[in-house]
Amino acid sequence: MGEKKKEGLGWMEWLRGWMYIVYEMLFQRIMASHLQSPLHLPPVNHLTCIVTGSTSGIGREIARQLAESGAHVVMAVRNPKAAHDLIQNWQNERTGVSLPLNIEVMELDLLSFDSVVRFADAWNATPRPLHVLINNAGIFSIGEPQKFSKDGNEEHIQVNHLAPALLSVLLLPSLIRGSPSRIVNVNSVMHYVGFVDTEDMNVVSGKRKYTSLIGYTSSKLAQEPGGFGLQVMFSSVLHKRLPAEAGISVVCVSPGIVQTNVARDLPKIVQAAYHLIPYFIFSAQEGSRSAIFSATDPQVPEYCELLKADEWLACAYISQDCRPTNPSEEAHNIETSHEVWEKTLEMVGLPADAVERLIEGEEVTCKYGACKG
Repeated sequence: MGEKKKEGLGWMEWLRGWMYIVYEMLFQRIMASHLQSPLHLPPVNHLTCIVTGSTSGIGREIARQLAESGAHVVMAVRNPKAAHDLIQNWQNERTGVSLPLNIEVMELDLLSFDSVVRFADAWNATPRPLHVLINNAGIFSIGEPQKFSKDGNEEHIQVNHLAPALLSVLLLPSLIRGSPSRIVNVNSVMHYVGFVDTEDMNVVSGKRKYTSLIGYTSSKLAQEPGGFGLQVMFSSVLHKRLPAEAGISVVCVSPGIVQTNVARDLPKIVQAAYHLIPYFIFSAQEGSRSAIFSATDPQVPEYCELLKADEWLACAYISQDCRPTNPSEEAHNIETSHEVWEKTLEMVGLPADAVERLIEGEEVTCKYGACKG
């Protein structure tokens, strides 16, 4: 008889996950006490960096600090006017600095796969290399009813995992031009209590009652190097599928527990708790450090290659104190990770061999448009 398919986290896994989250909140500031804020950066004048969701919170800090350190930053945002206003404010604050910030704005709506494909096509059509893609944009609509994008996906799963996964794959030609280059996925400590059911990623079957917490934690598990659990699993398979000669590193990062716009969706009592314990919770500037570190530190690609050579199950995961750590136990599940990979490519309309074909410079046609290598 075949082994019964796992349908959720065991209570011990769930308890361990929550204990880890509480521990992280209480001690993250102590663990990261060796870090400067803002983070001291190596020379980045040669880097071109795309940062999604860069008009607020952690993304805004990432974009600003990279730009002020000399990088060419592309703010990939849903609201271009807000981005242009921010850039103007940043320029105005730089009194006495002759060189303007090297920032451009491009429209990107992660709730629309068509928008993702248009963005990738527009960028790939230029000869410019891409050195760093930072998938920062994310949502966590606590307490909200289940919502679906026009593409038919639960919103957390689309914004936190599917759209960044599609963007990462479609931008591979430009990342190869910029090699050595990096994909940095901003994940969440909440993936430790996430579970991925590859047969019900949109949580519509009725097997699990939908809550915004399930949508968020599951999305982060997949993404994590994607929701956020999905992100991790997808990233791990992508990391393995990219040949060393492509020169692309894949990293997932935890920003820690941060006071950002996510808190605006929290219940009033939880918002009150956020304000009562400011010592424990990072500012957006502090929360941006792990992503900026992963995007710029010269040792990160070496670490990624070491993991690949050792056939490590998960991709590189950098914690809020800018040190390598392990993602959740569930993120190491090889079988589920490959199921997540296959299901994700299917849901975003890409062929199973999209990565291999794009690396070879071939054209890949997806359901939402064409992307040429």
